[in-house]
Amino acid sequence: MALVEREPHLGGAGINTGTVPSKTLRESALYYSGLRQRGLYGTDYSLKEGLTVGHFMHRARIVVENEWRIIQRNLDRHRIEVIRGEASLKDVHTVHVRTPMVAGAISRPRSSSSPRGRPLSSARHPLRRPGHLRFGLHPAHAENPHTMAVVGGGVIGSEYASIFMALGVEVTLVDSGDRLLSFVDREIAERLQARLSSLGLHFMFKDRVAMVTVSGDRVRLGLRSGAELGCDIALFAAGRQSNVEGLGLEAVGIELGPRGLIPVNERFQTRVPNIFAAGDVIGFPALASTSMEQARVAMVHAFNLLYKERISPVLPLAVYTIPEIAMVGLSEEACRERNIPYLVGRAFYDKSPRGQIIGDLTGMVKLVFSPEDGRLLGAHHIGELAAELVHIGAQVMAVGGTIDAFIDAVYNYPSLSDSYKYAAYDGLGQRQAWRRERGLEA
Repeated sequence: MALVEREPHLGGAGINTGTVPSKTLRESALYYSGLRQRGLYGTDYSLKEGLTVGHFMHRARIVVENEWRIIQRNLDRHRIEVIRGEASLKDVHTVHVRTPMVAGAISRPRSSSSPRGRPLSSARHPLRRPGHLRFGLHPAHAENPHTMAVVGGGVIGSEYASIFMALGVEVTLVDSGDRLLSFVDREIAERLQARLSSLGLHFMFKDRVAMVTVSGDRVRLGLRSGAELGCDIALFAAGRQSNVEGLGLEAVGIELGPRGLIPVNERFQTRVPNIFAAGDVIGFPALASTSMEQARVAMVHAFNLLYKERISPVLPLAVYTIPEIAMVGLSEEACRERNIPYLVGRAFYDKSPRGQIIGDLTGMVKLVFSPEDGRLLGAHHIGELAAELVHIGAQVMAVGGTIDAFIDAVYNYPSLSDSYKYAAYDGLGQRQAWRRERGLEA
């Protein structure tokens, strides 16, 4: 088995340019700004003086380098060869690799189709790795920028807007929609927006960038509404495109969908049965967590391993904004769109001893469930540890459980986890009222 990589380091966007660095940057921002402790015991923290981008990226470099070593050890343990170069499909069973030209290096075996190629014959099941999504700072900003525009209110835009806001940068977010994160439960998204607004982040909704001009160290955005926005630095995080150019997919009969996405079946097979695809290149949800599981399922079917034959239909999702949010299952809006009857139970961190202890008074757990049998349909979180807590709801959903599972459970005290119990009790009260209205109970 072999892995082809054209970038200098293994790990893809998840390790090198996206997930891990951005989440580490988030923790660094929280640490240096003291934002997590603001309001705790009445203390107000401010950003330490003299900090540069290098300070914030230091921890990210350490974490990324550790991940490189872990990946390499795993590949070595499983005897997977790493081939440096850029791959393309020569035919349905052959991967052609263009190896980089290095001065003074010993020449590799060459393919007849390329002066710098190396064929991999009988590659039975090629699997495509997601491409990179890059983020960069202008060299002029060795110090933190004072003002920043973020274009796009999706996951990446919202995360980076909140991170730089925590670092004391005056951030304005521009989006064509009417709110942040259109796929998130509206109540949670509005609660996030209110919190970010209270911390100083500015929003410009229902508008688009029509023109960008750069003069010296300043960026000026002209919006379709006629408004202008000047800033030291701008981040464009509106939309993504599948990174499949040069793979030769069309040549072997794989037609691409919108935005270059690759159609696959439940086994992650493409239209060519012996070629599989997983991760960002096949579309939603395009998460590192789901991508890894998709790849495992693809390999099981490719090599008849009889190990993990399907991916769970219950897929948790987290957005590492400040505060972070997380969700699994259906939102209120999704239930209404599908004509699914539902009720809601809520619990708030400011009523939780643990929430008060850690100083998070704006967090919330929201449960969406069926009024008929109490079956959990969705769990939505905002606040500290939301990305961790969501898995409790995900496990209950995975086994078809009801909100009674939280009422019956015993949670440590004080903890944020027991917010599930009180959200379930709130939901139980809503359900009893629903039943009384219909004459189903005295």
